[in-house]
Amino acid sequence: MQSGSKPVDVTRLQADLAAAGVELLSAQCATDRVRLQYSLQDIVTHAEHSTLAQAMVSAEALCRFFSQIQAQLKLKQDAQRR
Repeated sequence: MQSGSKPVDVTRLQADLAAAGVELLSAQCATDRVRLQYSLQDIVTHAEHSTLAQAMVSAEALCRFFSQIQAQLKLKQDAQRR
C-alpha cells in the first residue's frame, strides 16, 4: 500500500516497521539454521522445488523493497549535505 497524499500515521508506521523487523530477524535465523545444517547440494537435491521457489520470490521481493528504501535514504542524505 502506498500512501499517496493522505496523512501518514507515524506511530502505526513505526510499530509496523518494528514488527516487520522482528519477523525478518526470525526468518533470517530460520534460514541460518538451514544454511548451517545442510549443504547447498543437499538443499537443491532434497528440498521441494515449490518451497524453494517461493522462498526465493519472497527474498527477491524483500531485496527490491529495501533497495528502494536504501536509494531514497541516500538521496535524502545527499540533499541534506547540500
